[in-house]
Amino acid sequence: MCSSLRNNLVVVVLLCSCISSTLPTPQFSLSCQLQGQFHLNEMHKTGDVVLGGLFQVHFFSSVPDLSFTSQPQQPTCHGMYVLGFKLAQTMAFAIDEINRNSNLLPNVTLGYTLYDNCFELGIGFRGALSLASGQEDQIVVDDTCVGNPPVVGIVGHPSSTISIAISNILGLYRVPMVSYFATCSCLSDRQKYPSFFRTIPSDTFQVRAMIQILKHFGWTWAGLLVSNNDYGLHAARSFQSELSVSGEGCLAYTEVLPWVKDTEELRRIVDVMKTSTARVVIVFEDASLRQNVTGLQWIASEAWTESTVLQTPHFMPYLGGTLGITIRRGEIPGLREFLLQIHPDLHHNTSYGISLFWEFTFQCRFAPAPAGWLEGGGALCTGQEDLENVGTEYLDISNLRPEYNVYKAVYALAYSLDDMLRCKPGRGPFSGNSCASLQSLEPWQLVYYMERVNFTTPFGDQVSFDENGDVVPIYDVINALWLPDGSTKIQKVGEIKRTALKGEELILDEDKIFWNFESKKPPRSVCSESCPPGTHMVRRKREPECCFDCIPCSEGKITNKSNSLECTSCPEDFWSNPQRDHCAPKKTEFLSYHDPLGICLTTTSLLGTFICAVVLGIFVCHRTTPIVRANNSELSFQLLLSLKLCFLCSLLFIGRPRMWTCQLRHAAFGISFVLCVSCILVKTMVVLAVFKASKPGGGASLKWFGAMQQRGTVLFLTAIQAAICTTWLVSSSPTPHKNTQYHNDKIVYECSVGSTVGFAVLLGYIGMLAFLSFLIAFLVRNLPDSFNEAKFITFSMLIFCAVWVAFVPAYVSSPGNLADAVEVFAILASSFGLLITLFGPKCYIILLRPEMNTKKAVMGRGILS
Repeated sequence: MCSSLRNNLVVVVLLCSCISSTLPTPQFSLSCQLQGQFHLNEMHKTGDVVLGGLFQVHFFSSVPDLSFTSQPQQPTCHGMYVLGFKLAQTMAFAIDEINRNSNLLPNVTLGYTLYDNCFELGIGFRGALSLASGQEDQIVVDDTCVGNPPVVGIVGHPSSTISIAISNILGLYRVPMVSYFATCSCLSDRQKYPSFFRTIPSDTFQVRAMIQILKHFGWTWAGLLVSNNDYGLHAARSFQSELSVSGEGCLAYTEVLPWVKDTEELRRIVDVMKTSTARVVIVFEDASLRQNVTGLQWIASEAWTESTVLQTPHFMPYLGGTLGITIRRGEIPGLREFLLQIHPDLHHNTSYGISLFWEFTFQCRFAPAPAGWLEGGGALCTGQEDLENVGTEYLDISNLRPEYNVYKAVYALAYSLDDMLRCKPGRGPFSGNSCASLQSLEPWQLVYYMERVNFTTPFGDQVSFDENGDVVPIYDVINALWLPDGSTKIQKVGEIKRTALKGEELILDEDKIFWNFESKKPPRSVCSESCPPGTHMVRRKREPECCFDCIPCSEGKITNKSNSLECTSCPEDFWSNPQRDHCAPKKTEFLSYHDPLGICLTTTSLLGTFICAVVLGIFVCHRTTPIVRANNSELSFQLLLSLKLCFLCSLLFIGRPRMWTCQLRHAAFGISFVLCVSCILVKTMVVLAVFKASKPGGGASLKWFGAMQQRGTVLFLTAIQAAICTTWLVSSSPTPHKNTQYHNDKIVYECSVGSTVGFAVLLGYIGMLAFLSFLIAFLVRNLPDSFNEAKFITFSMLIFCAVWVAFVPAYVSSPGNLADAVEVFAILASSFGLLITLFGPKCYIILLRPEMNTKKAVMGRGILS
């Protein structure tokens, strides 16, 4: 705990007044004398080894006259502090208990010298120097200057500020000091304070304990109030640093409370607290913040928790429900009986403070009473008053917290002495394997054993110090409870400790916690609510990192619970769901047999195949009729078979693309249509040859278009397309491809053409044959036949070319499965165009106009082929 110094003090220590010096010249006596004698309030008990103690028995001290016209008077103390007196008595009890313990320090009697520091830096500093150097008026120098130092160790000081000043000096001589209340993390610096120990955890652990509480309740937005001294300022720096490292929250404001009563400054701080959105306030202060601010959840450090302000009904409407970090409560059997033993008649001449405590407790005065005391109705103390009949915190042992730390500090020094005395000669830790002894004990030797002390108290707590002199940390978490009858109660609701296995562990019994809010539930204290799934945090400029806006993630990205700082992209085959909180598999899209479009195209393809089969059956049944024979029946049968293949190859474009379907679809398409167009081309060339043969001298042209030549031409033209397809498949084969360029949230399964050049050559070859057929048919369209097939070929090729000319831009601009649909539609449209235009009129005559299916009718006006 830090002191409540009201101003920053610059201490200049004049060591000259405390240093014993000898004069070497023979004309002076071989003795030395203290330059100044301090009159300190003291409790003393002799012993083989003496322990020192610094306690705050009084609240205030008077300011001496510093005119220097006469010898300066020392400050006088006033204002009884019962807890400080109780702590001093606890040390006396611990030493008395150790002296009665035959297993600890056998054959060694401990004594003590306890000084009152009056809550004043100068007095406490003087007391520490007096403990280290002694108070003898005169020291006679001899040749055997041996013996124990005045004290081998000091218990205290309770204040961090005073402990810093004292440890700077005592550390030079390695005099061990064990504080029971100084928590400043700065005292953990072993280079500056090599002999400082403490039985209370440092502020570093206290800060982490508070951060654990913030984390437990989800409070990420809090205010910080600290006192204007070493304790508060170090705590503020430590808290800000730990909070930044842990990332568990942010500070809405940090305010330093003035020591002097600065009304304007306090009003400003209160306005900051009221206007802030932070509902949680963390307090590192060792004075009472008497400001009436409601609607806040306070988290108090041990310094403020120990203050009686929390137990005042007047402040409970504002401070009720406070969660406090406080010193570990312990039990000390026999302490109450020891405290009851004090009596002015027995101890008045040997122990300072007994009579003052007696007067304060019973509101009386020992004779001779001060002037006017009796006249004012005051009573005289008899010394026979009964402490048990007076309600005083002096006898309350239900909440031993700082007392328990004093108890552990005394035992730590005692166990260190015991370990030192149990050292076996020749096996010691010092130079030459030597051991220390009471006759030549050096304080630094005791520091060695203090650093290694390890014992367990009767209450079950382990006591040992780490490399910084800090005790194994453990704190109680308390809650200020406002009872229905208006009284108050401070109850333990949990603890936080550090263990080797679990590290820092917070244990809370939330059912016991009193929340001073209408909802009777923990408040909500955040700068910005957590971003919902599907959004990410964007921090606001010039504001703490806990203040942010939530921005929705773009398509294809999500946020998860563990990280909402940024949106993460989904894997390639996944896409963000509408809520943007998880990645769902992308919808796969292709021209399926189950889609309405796929069903329609499949039905049309099968219908065309069926019609081809029907037409083929009609032609087979009427193969001997003039209309069938007149139109080159063999080529007609080949053409019908090729058209059937054209209809069937369209089915390869429907369904999930696979390697074999991708490779087969374009090859089947290209070969089928080349076979079809080749048959048409040969039929057209035969018509042209028959026309020329009808003219004088043209009969020789027919010999080039016999049945063998027709079959050979069709086979040759088809073989060229087969070679093109083979080259394409070997060099750059079409493969199944997952295309995500058309739709981000969909995977379009398609067949990449592999080589665009190969696909273009395949189409170009078909187009070339179709154009050649169209051109020849167009030239012979006006033959004088009764049934001129050239007209129908011209019309069919016109439809065929129109379809495939329109196909190219439509195919290029159609995304995804629509490209396959466009190609299937082109195949079916051109196939139906050829089927209807070439075989429709013939089937009409065969089935509906049989009178026209005669040789006379067919040969009536033209030359039959």
